[in-house]
Amino acid sequence: MATREPNEGLASLHRETGWTLRQLAQWVNRVGTERGTPTKYQQPSVHQWLNGHMPKESTRPLILEALSRKLERPVTHTEAGFPAPAFNAEDCSVVEELIDLGRQDVERRHFLGASLFSIVLTIPDWPDVMGRMEAVQAGVKPRIGMSEVELVTQMTDRLSETYDDLGGRHTRPMAAAFLVNTVAPYLRSDGPTEIRKAMMSAAAFLCYLTGWMAVDEGAQGTAQKYYVKGLELAGASGDHMAYCHILRGISVQAVDLGHGSMAVRLADAASATSPQTGPRVRAFMTGQQAHSFAVAGDRSEALRCIREAERSMNQAESTSQTFGGYDPATLAYHESQVRYALGDVKGSVDSLKSHFRLRDPDDTRRSALRFSSMLAERQLELGLLDVACQTWRQVLDEYPSVRSGKVDRHVASIPRLLQPHRTNAAAREIYERSLLSIRRY
Repeated sequence: MATREPNEGLASLHRETGWTLRQLAQWVNRVGTERGTPTKYQQPSVHQWLNGHMPKESTRPLILEALSRKLERPVTHTEAGFPAPAFNAEDCSVVEELIDLGRQDVERRHFLGASLFSIVLTIPDWPDVMGRMEAVQAGVKPRIGMSEVELVTQMTDRLSETYDDLGGRHTRPMAAAFLVNTVAPYLRSDGPTEIRKAMMSAAAFLCYLTGWMAVDEGAQGTAQKYYVKGLELAGASGDHMAYCHILRGISVQAVDLGHGSMAVRLADAASATSPQTGPRVRAFMTGQQAHSFAVAGDRSEALRCIREAERSMNQAESTSQTFGGYDPATLAYHESQVRYALGDVKGSVDSLKSHFRLRDPDDTRRSALRFSSMLAERQLELGLLDVACQTWRQVLDEYPSVRSGKVDRHVASIPRLLQPHRTNAAAREIYERSLLSIRRY
């Protein structure tokens, strides 16, 4: 007969509480009584749980609630060594998965290849997630109001600003901690239906932002998980536009990794299901479609979409306003990417120069360094060595102030690109500076 393995997760949590076996049993019974399902557990039952005997499925949420109250933080099935619950109308599995993801993601630093996008097969369609709301568990739960929703929205804005300025290496752990410690408890709290929907919509955008930060660091699998959680929360809140926005974000990830056909599929789905059709939204969607088609090698569709994006941007009432950060400067970036993917290196350089002429002075340092790095690499492709070195010199001047994985990877490529040109004084200077600047983790 096989010997049960002790439940180390539950044992660790029990030690953290400082409770005796009897106290844990008492608290589980108390929670059960509050929920209308009284239990009469005693010390021997807790001893069995710690030694690996799995509590009844109906008892596990009572144990988690008791531990959460004592430790003053969410405790999930996974953390307690219990099987993760399947989603149904009576549990909070999406929130639990989000908590586990937030706690674990900063430990993940692996890069996945084309097989990464097999997760797209599990992305729920809008009709499948629309209106899906998780039931609030019975018991003592704080109520949330619009002030809590505004807190999450404002914090997401602040995190976005910090990320844009400094990159994701420092900002993503803050976002993950905020998700786990503040947003997840809000998602489990009671409140009017409309407030709970607004909270889930705000949480969806925070998941999207945290996923975007993970992409910046090269944590592609983690990013995908955040994106899928964002899609589920957008569906639960009935926020169709957030759903399409996140779907487009996954397309951006796919196209940047060179998976053109998958990027097209995702960009097309986002555009086709978008509930808004104004010119600014069309530019936002078709610009991404154009880039995706170009990487997929479909020249005619890429050019058709980029022309449609240009027309839509021209039709927008004010070019100073944006949707999803999409403005004439971003459109010029997409034009550059389309031209480069279709083999027009000189045209891509011209479009990148247009991007910088159109940029707002307050635009982010992170994107400026990333796009300047692209510009230098393409200038070198054209044989403009001195011009490329001057562009790289500006990048290296600003680089120490930004912690961005994408920018790190561009800087790390400089020595390889300039290796054949070290007899040139300017190239040798940049080559040596870049070697000293490369960050190693």
